[in-house]
Amino acid sequence: MDTKCLATDGGCVKSCGGRKPLAIKMQQVLDITVLMGGPSTEREVSLVSGGAISDALQRAGHKITRCDISPTDTSALDRKGIDVVFIALHGLFGESGEVQELCEKRGLRYTGSTSLASTIAIDKAASKEAFRNAGILTANWTMIYKGQSQADILAAVEPLGLPAVVKPVDGGSSVDVTIARDAAARDAAIADCVAKYEKVMVEAFVKGREFTVGILGKQALPVIEIKPGSEFYDYTAKYADNSGTQYLFDHGLPEQTVANMQSAALLAYESLGCRDMSRVDFIVDAAGDAYVLEINTIPGFTSHSLLPMAAAKAGIKFDELVCKIVDMAMQR
Repeated sequence: MDTKCLATDGGCVKSCGGRKPLAIKMQQVLDITVLMGGPSTEREVSLVSGGAISDALQRAGHKITRCDISPTDTSALDRKGIDVVFIALHGLFGESGEVQELCEKRGLRYTGSTSLASTIAIDKAASKEAFRNAGILTANWTMIYKGQSQADILAAVEPLGLPAVVKPVDGGSSVDVTIARDAAARDAAIADCVAKYEKVMVEAFVKGREFTVGILGKQALPVIEIKPGSEFYDYTAKYADNSGTQYLFDHGLPEQTVANMQSAALLAYESLGCRDMSRVDFIVDAAGDAYVLEINTIPGFTSHSLLPMAAAKAGIKFDELVCKIVDMAMQR
């Protein structure tokens, strides 16, 4: 796959939405390269996110180059005059630190977390270790690797009990995530996942309600409860058909639980050294304990993505959100 770039110039220079309370008003025309697509299983989502981001920045008056980038052709980053790179790549290559490192080596400003923070965040085991070391509640887990004997696998996973969650250690958008309710389903899911990814995480299942907390800069955004129409908030519910999914700000949680969740989200973000933006996913059990599931350093920017939804609830429109992220990158 070759890098495909399309440069587009915005019209007149505008502030990002014109709202007086907004601290940032971008008044200079910036040359911004938006990276999207890429090689991961989340490619199609990334193209939608990147397109929406590009449109927003173009409306703000900036010169935009849209790039469907590939690990085998990164020449788009060698173009002269780039002010900032907006990384809208989801999954491997984009959220795993490679693109960030390419930008760092070229001295380019870019949005989002550093290569080091990205490498840790996308690795569910490494990030959960960091969460636990920071005192953040997270479900018990174990790692399974290709070539392990069945006896070793069973010895590792049986203490977690059933149901169990089987997932790729470095995937996103809930791709290939299975909730196994019996041993046969668990073992089959492990075998399938190991064959595809070589290493997988098996996690104790926490029964409860799903929530997410978006982070912008150093601000925790309003908490959203996710009520999927399916068993859990999977890829289909996130991006293909969310008609049965409810996103609730009026979730009835006690104020202290909400505050605790926002604090835990910020602590998770800071424990990995993240910056600019992230989204932290939680399960809240019947006792009101909030378990961190994972952190997403490059959340979706589609029409029903959660970070833009939470930002809108906080009074930050989509175009303002995108411009604010660019502004944070420009200040470095």
